[in-house]
This record gives sequence, structure tokens and C-alpha cells, in this order.
Amino acid sequence: MNFKKILILFLLCYSFAAIADDGEVIVLNSSSGELNFDGVPNELFWKSAQTFDLVMHSPNFNSSPQESSTVYMTYDKNYLYVAAYLDYNDPNNIVATSKKRDEKSKNPDSFGILLDTYDDNENALAFFTMPAGQRIDYAVSNDAQMMPGMFGATSQNYSWNTFWDVKTARSEKGWTVEMRIPFSSLRFQEVDGKVKMGLLINRTVSHCNEVDSYPATDPKYGILAPCKPSLAQTIELNGVKNSKPVYISPYVTTGFEKNNELNEAETEFTSTEDKKLTGGLDIKYSLTSNLTMDLTLNTDFAQVEADDEMVNLTRYALFFPEKRMFFQERSSIFDFGLGGPSKLFYSRRIGIDEDGNTMPILGGARLTGRVGKWDMGFMDMQTQKNDITPSENFGVLRFRRQVINTNSYIGAIMTSRLSNENINSYSLGLDGIFRVFGDDYVQVNLAQTTDSLGNNFDSSADNLFYSVSWERRTEEGFAYDLSYKYAGENFNPQVGFMSRFATKGPRVTLKYGWLPGVDSKLFSYNVDFSAYSSYRVVDNKLETGMYGPGFSVFTKKGWFYKVDLNYNKAGVDEAFDLDDNVTVPEGEYNFYSGRLNLMSPVSKPVSTSVMMSAGEFYDGSSASVSFTPIFNLSGSVQLSGYYNYSHVEFPDRDQMMNAHVGRLKFLYMYNTKFSLSSFVQYNSVSNFTVSNFRFRYNPKEGNDLYLVYNEIRPTSSYFNDDLEKVDFLNRMFQVKYVHTFQL
Repeated sequence: MNFKKILILFLLCYSFAAIADDGEVIVLNSSSGELNFDGVPNELFWKSAQTFDLVMHSPNFNSSPQESSTVYMTYDKNYLYVAAYLDYNDPNNIVATSKKRDEKSKNPDSFGILLDTYDDNENALAFFTMPAGQRIDYAVSNDAQMMPGMFGATSQNYSWNTFWDVKTARSEKGWTVEMRIPFSSLRFQEVDGKVKMGLLINRTVSHCNEVDSYPATDPKYGILAPCKPSLAQTIELNGVKNSKPVYISPYVTTGFEKNNELNEAETEFTSTEDKKLTGGLDIKYSLTSNLTMDLTLNTDFAQVEADDEMVNLTRYALFFPEKRMFFQERSSIFDFGLGGPSKLFYSRRIGIDEDGNTMPILGGARLTGRVGKWDMGFMDMQTQKNDITPSENFGVLRFRRQVINTNSYIGAIMTSRLSNENINSYSLGLDGIFRVFGDDYVQVNLAQTTDSLGNNFDSSADNLFYSVSWERRTEEGFAYDLSYKYAGENFNPQVGFMSRFATKGPRVTLKYGWLPGVDSKLFSYNVDFSAYSSYRVVDNKLETGMYGPGFSVFTKKGWFYKVDLNYNKAGVDEAFDLDDNVTVPEGEYNFYSGRLNLMSPVSKPVSTSVMMSAGEFYDGSSASVSFTPIFNLSGSVQLSGYYNYSHVEFPDRDQMMNAHVGRLKFLYMYNTKFSLSSFVQYNSVSNFTVSNFRFRYNPKEGNDLYLVYNEIRPTSSYFNDDLEKVDFLNRMFQVKYVHTFQL
């Protein structure tokens, strides 16, 4: 089937689609009068506000919360207001161990809301705080289906920030909250003077490992159920008009950078030094209440934290998450999955070359929002050339809309990558996700790329990708995920990410889960069986396969255990290196392995996760252990670490590898505005250490002062006997100041 026929099929599906009616709607009351925004909701302003009662999500679903909460919500012409009294039977049980902006730790107590601003049942914006009064905001995509993974891929995007305020205060019974969210910071659609949004309210109580929510969010939908937009309560606001402020954010940065680069012959180092004084500009403008335009000039990401070091024991590329702020605004609209971490559009292709080096971004524009019933996103970015890569232009255009019911979508995407050396690439994609009944979803993705010269779209299957899956989304009872995907021999999205090229095959996961209820010490447990086979398109031979059972347990005190046993098959058509001394040769391999995951309660001051794996590995053996401790030492100090040890051995070929990756992070928070963070990472495979020091002053959203120091130092193993040693490979110090003006 060629791409034109696929397009006609999708248009036919759309033409017969009809949006389902909304369910129950709660109409919020507006308020007027004076509000003393101090964190204590005791003014007359709150008397007409809508109140909400929370119920327990975990550990005992639908039970009365152990600690009482009173939540208020109202609005005026400029703001949405949220307030809460968060009481305790014993206020000494309050846990307040962080003042960090965008705190991810689940140790401190917290309170917040999620708003599905377009009421689309897939995306939401989260506004949370903790007893110290810090701002925590993040974006939710894909109906919170993707749990945080080892490579950073998740449905919760903490890099997203916006303009809003929060105040907290201590009371005799606990703590109180007032939130003020400008409508200018939200994107929503007004129909006949009415605005509908989805609402979720969450409170965590650390000392008893409790999560309370509104509305009731059934734990059968997984650990992220309280964040799922599809479970939100629809609320209605009347007479709300989105203002159109213009945010202008100029920045200036200065500093120096020194490099010691090894020449191509690897015989000596060349030293370079660069002093920097530059500036740039970001502009955000709301064209309408539905559409936001972002413009950037001479974009700089000096303050962005470095990627975590990893050891790759596979033949395939590793996925790293996007952390740069400019690419975060409603980034979920650009998502077009190709299975696993693979994507048709991957914003890290912009401004980062194949070796991980940053490239100057001259500027660009992004437009996101809704046009009629269509969600849309447009982006165009221009990069400057460096010694390796020519100047390039990156573009992406995306549309999606609801069909059939409120949990079903169809969409289309187009990407482009244009070079001044006439090396171009384009891709087209169509996708659909359909809730067919109950918790069952069918998803279809179709994409095509141009030929290697970027001249035209080939109608053959060589440049085609397609996948189809049928999934039952539940943690209780019988569930499954049945899928098949195909990536043609020449399918290569140049603005995307592919972990595996030119492969095809099925994936099957069968699972049965239990939620034992109030009388059990267990929150949930399940058994599963997975089977995955991937075949090379070129010769139809097996590329890789994994088959085996698993078992997991989640206790009410927060302990998590998971065991997987796997029978693995691999067809290596081309030898690959694990390091300079260890190579896996061509051949067909069958081997067994096992893995154990253990996670302690994250609500405790000290928590850790441990992963261990061992077994056969191709024609040898491997063993690996990693652990990630987190120490919430006080309300001002956090310490976390990571260590991974991997041992690979091939006795028949007298080859062996020991790999160590270590990471130590330190954070000091004087208050919610001043923070000092540092980390050091070590990778024995790369033979270097990376260290970072960062001071941040954030008096309010949009105003930031950063002092950043980075250093990459080689270890003794980095040098051979004939190579003169250097103290560092890269050393960089930068000062960056951003100030946002609102017009």
C-alpha cells in the first residue's frame, strides 16, 4: 500500500468520525474582592469558591484519607485560584525536606493540581508545591502512559516551566496553600463564552505513604493514575478571556572555554582557548487564546545540565531526553512514536551534532496551540555550521484532532532537514489512536521518508514505516499489548531518532494483575509473559528476540520488586565492539538471563533503587549491578548517587570487560530562590570524569542568574605510552543572566 492510499484511508476514517458528548461538568463560581495572597485562605474572597473533597488513591483506594484536606477553587478575569487547608492529626508528621524548583523527589509532602486545559483527555499541565512553597510545574503527555525509564523517556516533562505564583504557610493543624495561575499562562479554547478543562487534585502525605486525589483515580490504571488526563473531572469557567501578553526575554552570557583536543592520528593534543561575550533574545506572544508564537535569536543553553553517563552493552544507539527549555512548550504535540524510544521528530537533532557537541542555533520560531478542533504545532530552526556539520534548517509541522470519542485521535506530521550543501531529507507521517471499547486501544502509525538524496518519496516499501498495536490498559485483571512494526531498508528520519533500522517483527505482552484491597499488605502484584522478535528486512533473518515471564509486587509501604527471566536470541550480521578490547563477532546466539529490580519507599528520607542482572551473554557471560541512593538530609540539603558495575567475559576468546559508571550529585537550597548544585560523573569506558558546578538565583519566573563551571578530565587510562598527558580535555566557565519583560 503506497502513501497516497494510506492518506485516502485516513481521510475516510475522519469523514465518518463524530465527537462524543461530554460527561458531567462542574461549573466553577467566580470570585471578586480583595485577596491577601499570603498562603492562608481565610479571606471572604474564598467564601464563594467551589470546594472539593479528596479520597484516598493509595494505599487503600476509595477510603477516607488519614489526614484531612479542604480544597478551594475559583477564578476572576485574570487568574485561576487554588487554595487548601492540609491538616494533620499530629503536625510534627509534616515532611518538608526540599526547597528545590521542580522537585521530583517523592519524600516531602506535596499538594497540587493538573489541568487538562483543552479537555482533550491526553495532555495536562501540573502545578504543585511543598511546605517550603517552591514552584513545581510539569507537562503530562500521552495520558501519562509512559513511566519514567532508564533512559529518561517519560510522560512527565519537568523541563516545562511557566509563569505562576504560590504561597504556603504553617498552621496549628498543618500547612496551607494559595496558588495564583494567570490565564495568560494557559492555552485553552473558548466556545460560546465557556471554557472547559479537565481537573485533577493530588495530595501526598509522606509519613504514611498516602496519596489522596480528586476525583477518585482507580489504581488499576497504574502508578501514574492520579496524573492521567483521561480520568480528570471536567470543570467549566464562564466569561474567561485569555489576555495576549508579550514576554521578551533578552539574555547575556560571558565566560571562557579551553579545550585540549586529540588529533586524528591520536599522537598529540591541540590546545584552543575561546573567550565569550554574547547575547540573545526569546519572545513569547499569544496570537490568540489558542495559539502561542515563540521566537528565538542566537539561542543559548549554557545552563542546561549535562546528560547522565551510561555504558552501552548493545548494538543500538542510546536515547537521551530533551532538557532545553525552548523545546518544551507543548512538546507533546510533536510526538510521533516509532516504537520504544524511536521518534519521527527528535528535537535533540537540532543544535547537537552526531558526536554530542553543541552547535550554535542562529534562531527559529515555534507556533503551538489549537485551530478549530485541530491541535497544531509548527517549528523552524536554523543552525550555524561547525567543523563537522554544515549549516542546516530543521522544520516540523504537526496536526492532531479528536475523532469518534474523547480518547481517540488522528494526526499527521511532516519534517524537513535542509542543508546548504544540498543534502536534504523529508518525512511524512499519519497516526491514529482509537479507544475501541472499555480500556482497549488500537494505535496505527504510518510514516515515509525521502530517498538518501532527499529528492522524492519512493512509493515502494523501502522508505516506509508502519506499526499497529492493540492494548488493554489496566493493572487489574487480564491485560495485553499486541503489536507489529516494520521499518523499510531505507527508512531513515533525519530529524528523528531510530534505535534499530530496517527491522520488522511482533511484540506480545500478556499480563494478569491483582489489587488485593484493604486487608492486604500488598498494594498490587502481577505476572506477565513477553515475547519479542525482530527480523532484518534485508534477509528476513532474526536480528534479536527475547522471551520470558516476569513477576512484580508493590507494597502499601512503598516497596517495589520485579523479577524477569529471559531466553534471548540474537543474529549478529556485523561484528560490533563493546570497548577497544572486546568484540562480539558475527553469528547466531542463544542465551539465558535474569534481572531483579528493587526499589525502597521513596517517601523515606533515604531511599534507593537497585537493579541486578546476570546470565549468559552472546557466547560468554555478563553480570551487572546498579544502585541509586537518594538522601534527603534536611530541608536545605540533598545528596544522590548512582553506581553501575558491568562485567562481561568471553572465555573462549580470552576477552573481558569491566565497566564502571559513577555519579554523585549535591544540592544546597538556601531558600526557594537561591540554590547551589554540583555533580561529578565517572565513566571507565570513556576514561574521563565530568564535573559541574552551578549557582542559580531565580527571584521569579523568567528572571535567572546562572554561574556555571564544567570540566572534563581524562583518567590515566586515557593516555597511551607515547601520548603527553594533559590535565583536562575541556574546561568552561560561564555567567548567564536572563530578564523577562512583560508588555
